[in-house]
Amino acid sequence: MRDVVYVLVFEGFADWQVALALSEIRRPGDWEVRSIGFSRAPVTSMSGWQVLPDSSLDELDRDAAALLILPGGHLWLSAQVEQTASLALDVHRAGAPVAAIGEGVFALAHAGLIDDCRHTGSWPGQIAREVPGYAGEDQYDANVLAVSDGGVITASHLGGIEFAREIIHTLDLYTRSDREHWYRLFKHAVLPPWLASESVDVARAA
Repeated sequence: MRDVVYVLVFEGFADWQVALALSEIRRPGDWEVRSIGFSRAPVTSMSGWQVLPDSSLDELDRDAAALLILPGGHLWLSAQVEQTASLALDVHRAGAPVAAIGEGVFALAHAGLIDDCRHTGSWPGQIAREVPGYAGEDQYDANVLAVSDGGVITASHLGGIEFAREIIHTLDLYTRSDREHWYRLFKHAVLPPWLASESVDVARAA
């Protein structure tokens, strides 16, 4: 049963880029969120949080994986990106979607996973500059902050809310209507109808 969402953690990972998505994944209680590292040694995020990975990369259960999430961070400029690219390709081939934000998109580019699907990144030209052999420039969409296509989710480093929205949709969390209300709430501070009516009632009572 595919009920585990894996998120890669490493020294200097951009924790805030994936925090909103992870909180929404955990909310219904139907999914297990597990952190994976290059080892089980603790790592420190960009925000200074120390995280002890639940398991290492070689312990990831491909049959249980519902989604693999790759956050941004300076790791993607190092040799470990190839190891991560191989993992992402294996997970995708096993039938689970993969999601990357910011520099995490580099790993998907190294794996060839975005050569033939619509995708985005932090800015045009960045992926080609950092990933020799990247062949997906014609598929790059500079007009969105996040997009899902072919079992691959990509997002700009500025698109944490949109990244969460694509993950919520991919995992089929909430109803379609609730997903739209969720996005308007977090992106534009527009209360959903049920909260808006409560707010009016409280104001009247005051």
